Amino acid sequence: MIDVAYIQTPLGIASITGNEKGVQAVSILSDQKQKPSDNVPQSLSAVVTQLKEYFNGQRTDFDLILNPQGTEFQQKVWQELAKIPFGSTVTYLDMAKRLGDPKCIRAAATANGKNPLWIIIPCHRVIGSDGSLTGYAGGLWRKKWLLAHESPVKQQSLF
Repeated sequence: MIDVAYIQTPLGIASITGNEKGVQAVSILSDQKQKPSDNVPQSLSAVVTQLKEYFNGQRTDFDLILNPQGTEFQQKVWQELAKIPFGSTVTYLDMAKRLGDPKCIRAAATANGKNPLWIIIPCHRVIGSDGSLTGYAGGLWRKKWLLAHESPVKQQSLF
């Protein structure tokens, strides 16, 4: 049986699924009509707590049992994504090189886009070779927000 919880984040309502075997998916909902869960299943309480800590600036990494579902190649890409430190970015070409084949850049980018564990496996930390914010399933404005949230240098607003 898979448990489900919904939480409010600064970027919208997030859906969390998993069970005692681990967290399977965390995603931002495109339809924001879903209300946050009143009761969070025990199997998801740690991920809900840690995501709230992340958004409150109290957590820079996650300590959870993960159980994302994907192909062997996708799993390999997601494992590499998980190694990108908080506050850092790498390029898609860097990711392909880390996987051992610079020519697999498109396949790595596709697997990156299928990452089922939003924020926990930090696919938002992968950028274009020219430093551009390319491709993000949750929308580029969310990617920009996440990178600013994780930036060691906080930009002050003049207005």
